[in-house]
This record gives sequence, structure tokens and C-alpha cells, in this order.
Amino acid sequence: MRHDIPKIGNMSEVYPHLVFHQFNSRLGERVKNILKYLFPVPKEDSKRVMTFVNQDDVISFRHHTYKKTDQKNIELTEVGPRFEMKLYEIRLGTIDQAAAADTEWVARPYMNTAKKRKYLSTE
Repeated sequence: MRHDIPKIGNMSEVYPHLVFHQFNSRLGERVKNILKYLFPVPKEDSKRVMTFVNQDDVISFRHHTYKKTDQKNIELTEVGPRFEMKLYEIRLGTIDQAAAADTEWVARPYMNTAKKRKYLSTE
């Protein structure tokens, strides 16, 4: 978790810039929008960055702050937490409607082609 990271920086409370990588399928775009709307719109001068990277349908999350060291370079400091996620299910509706909500997408890990198939990216 956050305290397991060596040389950890201070936690900033400004709204973060979001970076998404490898979410280029139709489902990947949908997941990207779901994650994007969890966060408010950042200001231009925000130095906080949250990164979501899709690799083989496992989403890695990293939280950094940055500062400019000179005209061309920046220095990233990881402030944590960091974790990995795997998409399980997307339901339409709100949490209050969970019992009656329609399922938009669900993972099928026991299909014969499930190991070969990538859902969140086209590469």
C-alpha cells in the first residue's frame, strides 16, 4: 500500500490529471469513461497524475506527483497507493438498483478462448 513505497512523496489534494493507456477497444473506451467520470476536472496547474494502464486486461493504477526540474525535464514522485484491477462486470444503473440492474458486460473466464481473448484493447 501507500506506506510500502520507498521515498514516498506528500499526498496532494488537488484534482488529478488522468492518463489512460491501451484502452482502445469499444469495451476499453467504456471502462475508460467509467473511470474518468469518477474524478473531477483538474485545473491546468495541477501537479498530480493518476495513471491507468491496461496490459492483458489487467488494469494497473499508479498515483504520482511531478515537478519541473528544468525546461525539458520533469521529476515524477510516486505517492501511492498502487494496485491492479481486473474487470469483472459492468451493470447499468446505480448501486441502489443493483438487484434490478441489467448486466451490460460480464467476464466469462471458463470459455475455451477466454485465455487468448483481450477485451480492453485491440492489440
